[in-house]
Amino acid sequence: MPQFKKILVPVDGSSTSNKALDYALQMAKDSHAQVRFVHAIDELGYLSSYEYSGELMATAHKNGTAVLQAAVVAAQAANVPADTRLVDTPGQRLGQTVADEAASWNADLVVLGTHGRRGVGRVLLGSGAEQIIRMAHVPVLIVRGE
Repeated sequence: MPQFKKILVPVDGSSTSNKALDYALQMAKDSHAQVRFVHAIDELGYLSSYEYSGELMATAHKNGTAVLQAAVVAAQAANVPADTRLVDTPGQRLGQTVADEAASWNADLVVLGTHGRRGVGRVLLGSGAEQIIRMAHVPVLIVRGE
């Protein structure tokens, strides 16, 4: 079994994301790896009348920071070294954001939950997990939700 030393974990605070986070932390603990949590701001989720609202974007950054901080607290409780990255790249798809972060950090593995958009959002953008699988140049471990 390969040893992973740098595990990238996209987080969004959902129950499925938290399940993947827990799985990644256990893997990291077992293999003495470090973890990086990444949260991507989804500007499309904050579109208001085709304009970005500064107040809504400030809230998105605040929420993203809180999600990342909760992940760090979980890593500390598991005695796993971890850091975070909040990414706000307007117009960039989630898959590309995660693939870029995995490449720049030299991650060995990406671990994520099978959550994401449904309905029209998924048709227009593709599911986040599918994008990451297609774009990442490292192995991707998908943790199923409930």
